[in-house]
Amino acid sequence: MTAATAKKDFVVELLAKDLNANGGVFCPNPAAGMKLWNNHPRIYLDVAATGEARCAYCGTVYRLKAGEHFDGGH
Repeated sequence: MTAATAKKDFVVELLAKDLNANGGVFCPNPAAGMKLWNNHPRIYLDVAATGEARCAYCGTVYRLKAGEHFDGGH
């Protein structure tokens, strides 16, 4: 596995309560364990729409944990 592949396949599982009121998260995210030296610009990812979103900068996938559902403003 190459470094690029490892980065592409990194998945952060989220609970519905981890999403903001709009059903999204920002990347970089503390849940991804990113350090200050490897951060990128902050971008919004809409996880609620499909249950998963991939960061265009680092390839990290943010996914709702199995059985979790976002109902908006929980």
